[in-house]
Amino acid sequence: MAQTEKIATRRAIALSVVVPCYNEIDGIAELYRRVTAACREQAGHSYEIILVVDGATDGTREAIFDLARQDSHVVGLDLARNYGHQIALSAGLEFCRGQRILILDADLQDPPELLEAMMAKMDEGFDVVYGQRLKRQGEGWFKRTTAAVFYRLLRKMVDVDMALDSGDFRLMSRRALDHLNAMPERYRFIRGMVSWIGLKQVAFPYERHQRFAGATHYPLRKMVLLAIDATTSFSTVPLRFASHLGMIFGFLGLAALGYT
Repeated sequence: MAQTEKIATRRAIALSVVVPCYNEIDGIAELYRRVTAACREQAGHSYEIILVVDGATDGTREAIFDLARQDSHVVGLDLARNYGHQIALSAGLEFCRGQRILILDADLQDPPELLEAMMAKMDEGFDVVYGQRLKRQGEGWFKRTTAAVFYRLLRKMVDVDMALDSGDFRLMSRRALDHLNAMPERYRFIRGMVSWIGLKQVAFPYERHQRFAGATHYPLRKMVLLAIDATTSFSTVPLRFASHLGMIFGFLGLAALGYT
C-alpha cells in the first residue's frame, strides 16, 4: 500500500506531526518551514514530520522526498494511489512513533504555531486536545453554510458525542493513539473514532486561517461521502432503516399472498 523514502530507527520520540498531502506543491515548502519551527521550539530535535503522499500528481511527491533526503526529521510516506484523506491520515498515524501526535492539514488553515498552546493544554492532564473552529477566514458564504450544516447534521446522525465545528486538527497522547490504532474499522472516520475511544478530551477554540495556496480538496461531494462513512460506521440509523424497510416489504408480501 505504501513505501517510505527512509525508515528511521523505531525508537520513541517526543513529537510526531502527521500531514496527509494531495497536490499541495505550492505550499509544501512553507508547510515544512512553519512545522519545523514549531516542532523545534517544543521538542528540540526529538520530533518527526510524517508527510503522507496520497496519490499526488503535481510534484508534491518529489518535493516531499527531496525534503526527506535533506532533513532526517522528515519522513515521506508514499501511498500506491489516491486513497483519500482519512486513509492517508490513518497510514501516517500507524507509522508515527511520537509520545504526542499532532494531526495537521497541508493547507495551513490550521496554524502549526498553535502547537505550543495545545501542548500546554495537554499538560493539564488531557489525552486529546481537539481544535474547535471559531471563525473560518477566506471562505465564502456557501462554504461556511454547508460546513455548518454538515457538522450539525452529522452530530445528530452518529451515535458518538462529536464536537461541533471540529475537524481532524488535534493533539493526541500516545495512549489515545494506541487505542485509535487498535480499532479494526475498514472505513476510517478519524474524528468520530477519537471521540468514541473516550479518555479525557478538551476543546481548543481557534480561528481557522485562509488556505495558504491552491484550492480546497474537500468539496461538497467529498463531505457527503465522509458523512456516509461516518453514519454507516457510528450510527444505527442505516440498520434501523433497513430493518423497518424489510418489515414493510414482509407485510406487503404476506398481504399479497393473502390476497391471491
